[in-house]
Amino acid sequence: MYKFGKAVVKGRFAILIISLILLVPSLFGMLGTRINYDILSYLPGDLDTMKGQDIMLEEFGKGGFAFVMIDGMQDKDVKELEKKFAEVDHVCDVIWYDSIADINLPKEVLPKKLYDFFNSEDSTLMAVFFDKTSAADESLKALSEVKSIAGKQCFVAGMTAAISDIKDLTISETTGYVILAVCLTSAVLALTMDSFLIPVFFMLSVGMAILYNLGSNIFIGEISFITQALTAVLQLGVTIDYSIFLWHSYKEQQELHPGDNNEAMAQAISKTISSVVGSSVTTVAGFLALCFMSYKLGLDMGIVMAKGVVIGVIACVTVLPAMILIFDKALTKTMHRDLIPNLNKFSSFIIKHRAVCITAFLVILIPALYGYTHTDVYYDLTATLPKDLDSIVANAKLEEQFHMSTTHILMCDADLEPKAMNNMLSEMNKVDGVKFSLGLNSLLGPNIPKEVVPEKLTEALKSKNWQMVLIGSEYKTASDKVNKQIDSLQEILAKYDKKGMLIGEAPCTKDLITVTDRDFKVVSAVSMAAIFLIIFFVLRSFSLPLILVSVIEFAIFVNMAIPCYTKTTIPFIASIVIGTIQLGATVDYAILMSTRYKLERNSGHDKTEAVTIALSTSIKSIIVSALGFFAATFGVGVYSRVDMISQLCSLLSRGALISMVTVIFILPSMLMLFDPVIIRSTFGMKGARNTDKANKGRLGVQMPTVK
Repeated sequence: MYKFGKAVVKGRFAILIISLILLVPSLFGMLGTRINYDILSYLPGDLDTMKGQDIMLEEFGKGGFAFVMIDGMQDKDVKELEKKFAEVDHVCDVIWYDSIADINLPKEVLPKKLYDFFNSEDSTLMAVFFDKTSAADESLKALSEVKSIAGKQCFVAGMTAAISDIKDLTISETTGYVILAVCLTSAVLALTMDSFLIPVFFMLSVGMAILYNLGSNIFIGEISFITQALTAVLQLGVTIDYSIFLWHSYKEQQELHPGDNNEAMAQAISKTISSVVGSSVTTVAGFLALCFMSYKLGLDMGIVMAKGVVIGVIACVTVLPAMILIFDKALTKTMHRDLIPNLNKFSSFIIKHRAVCITAFLVILIPALYGYTHTDVYYDLTATLPKDLDSIVANAKLEEQFHMSTTHILMCDADLEPKAMNNMLSEMNKVDGVKFSLGLNSLLGPNIPKEVVPEKLTEALKSKNWQMVLIGSEYKTASDKVNKQIDSLQEILAKYDKKGMLIGEAPCTKDLITVTDRDFKVVSAVSMAAIFLIIFFVLRSFSLPLILVSVIEFAIFVNMAIPCYTKTTIPFIASIVIGTIQLGATVDYAILMSTRYKLERNSGHDKTEAVTIALSTSIKSIIVSALGFFAATFGVGVYSRVDMISQLCSLLSRGALISMVTVIFILPSMLMLFDPVIIRSTFGMKGARNTDKANKGRLGVQMPTVK
C-alpha cells in the first residue's frame, strides 16, 4: 500500500483535477436518476395486490386515481370541468353521475347509495383515473394540471395527490438537509480537531464522494425518495471517520518525518487504507443486510448506501490527501490546540467503578428489551404528513363529507353471473365500515335499464376478462379495523371468485405489514451474523464478536425502546433499518477499543492495565466519531416535516450517542469481566494467560501514561 500512497502523493494535482471533472457527469447522472415517491411499489411483485394493479393497468388502462371534490358549483359547470379533466394527457376516465345518467335527469332517480357517493350537502364528487401508476411521472404531471384546472374551489384527494405533495415537500427540503448536516458536522470537527480549516476539506472530499454516489445511481435507474433524502446525510455521518483517521495518521507521520510532508502523507495513506477498509467492512455489511428484505425498499437503500461507503473510502485515500498536500500552508496557519481535555482520569474512574457499570447494564436491559418489543409503528405515510398539505386537507374533507377514508378496488371475473355478483356485493355491503360498492351491477338497479348505461362507463368498469368494483371504506389505511375489513371482503370474494383480487392502498399496506414483519427478523439475523463473522476474522476471536455485538445490540435496544416510553409511534421502516445501520456504523467504536485491549494484553499488561490503556487511547476517537454522526443526522431530524425522514434521522443521531456511551462505560467492564474467557477463545493470546500470575502480589495498578 506504500506504493499506492506514493502514487497518490506524486499525482495529487492530477487527482484533484480529475475529481473535479468527474463532478460534471455525476451531476448529470444525479439529475437523470428517477425518484420514486411510492413506498408501496416496492412490495414483492408476486403478491395479489401487486398483480391486481398490473392487471388493472393492462386490462383497463388505469393506474392511479384521485377524488376531486367541488364546492358550490352548478351541475352544468361541473360538467364543463369534467370535460376539461378528460382532455388532460394521461387522464383516461372521469366518473361522475353524468357517467350514469343525463344531468337533466333528477338525481333522486339514482339509487340512494349512488346519489350519496357523488353528492354531499356541500360538495360534488368525481373520480379521475390516470393511465399510469399512482407515482408515475405522467400521473403526477396530469394531477398537477387537474389541480390547476380545478382551482381553489376544488379539493383533490387520494394516493396520487398525497404522493405529489410528498414530492414537492421533499424536493423543497433536501437542500436544507445537506446544509444542516454540513454546518453542524463542520462545527463539531472544528472544535474537536486541531485545525479550524481541516473540516472544510473533509466536507469537500466527502461532498464529492456523495455526488459520485448519487450520480452513479443512474445505472440503477431509479431510487426511492427516502434513499435520496438520506443518502447525503448518512454517507457523511458514516464516512467522516475515515477522513479523521487519515488526518490523525498524517500528523503522526509528520512527527516521524519532519519537513517531508510528501513522505508523511504516503505513509499515512498506506496505514489509513488498512484501518479504514477494516472499519468500513462492518458498515458495508450492515447496509448490504438490507438487501435481504423481500420489501425492495431495503435493496434500494442497501445498494446505494453500501456503494456510498466504498466510494467514501476511495475518496478518503485519494481526493482528501491531494487537498491536504496542496493546501498545506493554509492548514498550518489554522492549527489550534486540542480542545478535548486529557481523559485518563475519567478512564480510570470508569474502570474503578466497573461493577456499577455492569449493574447498570443488567438493570437497564430488562426495560430496554420490553420497550424494544413494544414500540408502536405506523405504516400509513400520509397519516403523519403536515396537516396543511393540500392532499391532507382534501382527505379530511373526503372523510368528513363523504365518510370515506380509503377506497378498495375489487377485481373479479368478467363472466361472473350477475346473480352471483349481486349476492357477493350484497354481502360485502354488510361488512362493517363498507360505505358503498360501485360497479356495473350497482348501476343496473330497477330505475336504470341496462340499455341506458353509457358504453364509456361499461368500458371503464368491465374488460374482456375482468370487471372492476370500487368499494368505499370509512376506516383508515393501516388500522386494525380496515385490516379486519379486508380479511372479511377477501373471504367473501373467495366464495364467489377464487381468482378475484382486492387491491388498493389499504390492501397493499396490509401486505406491507406482513412482509416487513418477516423482513425485520431476517435483516436483524443477517446483519448480526455478517458482523459477527467480520469481527471474528478481524480480532481472531470467538468470544469478542459475541461481546461486541451484544454491547451494540444493547445500545440498539435502548434506542428503540425510548419511543415506547415516550408514547411515540415510529415509521415501520425504522424498526428494520435503524438496528442494522446502528450496528454496522457504531460497532467500529467497540472494535477500536477491543483491538487495543488485545494488543496491550499480548504486550504483558494485566487485564486492568490493558483495558485502561485501551479505553484511554480510544475514548477521544469514539467521542469525535459519535459526535460527527450525531451532528450529521440530528439537524435533519429536527428540520424535516416528513415524519418518516425526521424520525429516521432522530433515531440515528440518538443511536450514535447511546452507542458511544455504551461502548465507553459498558464495554471496558465486559472486557474485564470476561477476560479469562477472551484469552482462552482468542487466537494468539496464549502468552497473556500467565500475565495475571506474574503480576500477582502487586498492591495496585498505576495509570499508564498515554499520549
